[in-house]
Amino acid sequence: MCTNFKTKKATDGSVVIGRSLEFPTEMPTALAALPADYSGVGVASGGKPGKAWSATHGIVGMCAFGKPEFLIDGMNDAGLSAHLLYMPGGYCTYQPFIGDGSDLCEADLIAYLLGTCSTIVEVRAALQGSNIWGFDPGMGFAPPIHCLVHDETSSIAIELHPSGWVIVENPTGVGTNSPYMDWHLTNLNNYVGLSNNTPADQTFGTFTIAAAGQGQGLMGLPGDFTPPARFVRAAAQVALSDVPVTGAQAEQFAMHILNSFDMVPGLVKESFGAAGIVDEVTVWDTICNLTGKRYAYRTVTDPTWYVVDLAATDFTKAARVQPISFAGGFTPVGI
Repeated sequence: MCTNFKTKKATDGSVVIGRSLEFPTEMPTALAALPADYSGVGVASGGKPGKAWSATHGIVGMCAFGKPEFLIDGMNDAGLSAHLLYMPGGYCTYQPFIGDGSDLCEADLIAYLLGTCSTIVEVRAALQGSNIWGFDPGMGFAPPIHCLVHDETSSIAIELHPSGWVIVENPTGVGTNSPYMDWHLTNLNNYVGLSNNTPADQTFGTFTIAAAGQGQGLMGLPGDFTPPARFVRAAAQVALSDVPVTGAQAEQFAMHILNSFDMVPGLVKESFGAAGIVDEVTVWDTICNLTGKRYAYRTVTDPTWYVVDLAATDFTKAARVQPISFAGGFTPVGI
């Protein structure tokens, strides 16, 4: 379970993306960087390599299983971000590996798109002729996904339908998990009337009722952790929030929205292969400042936000991985 959203554009033009990763901690993740001249080759199958590409953009993001090219979240130095979110329940259909040089597995997708594209227009072109197949990166199965992509002006979802990959416009800039994007957008119609204003008193005959307190305009906003509920909750918070003035304030807004999706260990359980029944937790959150070229993250056991300045990152160095902190705590203060 994951949640992804774009905040309102700040007065100074800044665009910021927030993302949470809810998953068992059994999947190892780390901070990664890929160089601007990275030579990528998709995962091979049957003795034949996947799609080859030459990157023109440096990337910073989160990778899985210690492999910097297996990105599940990230942004590039052009201000484009991409995010793999889980898509179970029959809403992800991989194509068979072809072996003609067009194949990208799900673990290759972000490295390819962010390495070669600077805008969503370029993403659309880059996907043409590509075949997306399912690969097990170390989980015991090929994880079902969809890919949410954002630039400063637009957002899309790349979905994997039985007929192949499909690009869906995402006018809300919000994404969660199953089902497909068009269902989530239709479902928003069930929440017409949500408001940041307290409703006026109402009279029934001679009896007057009044709001019990502030926030009653949001009565009916779903509070559970299902993908449809999180989609509505994220969309409502973005739509009703103030317009941030600066990129720094937009980052703060993204942080506060992410707080509402934070999952305490034990709240949700799931079966995870050989590990059995495990906790699903908010393993980490990320914030991508597309205009400020800043990539920030925090983890389930370290609430400190760490920030990578892409403008100061050496994208001439080889692909690399850096552990992320899971050893945070409370800071003592005297009074």
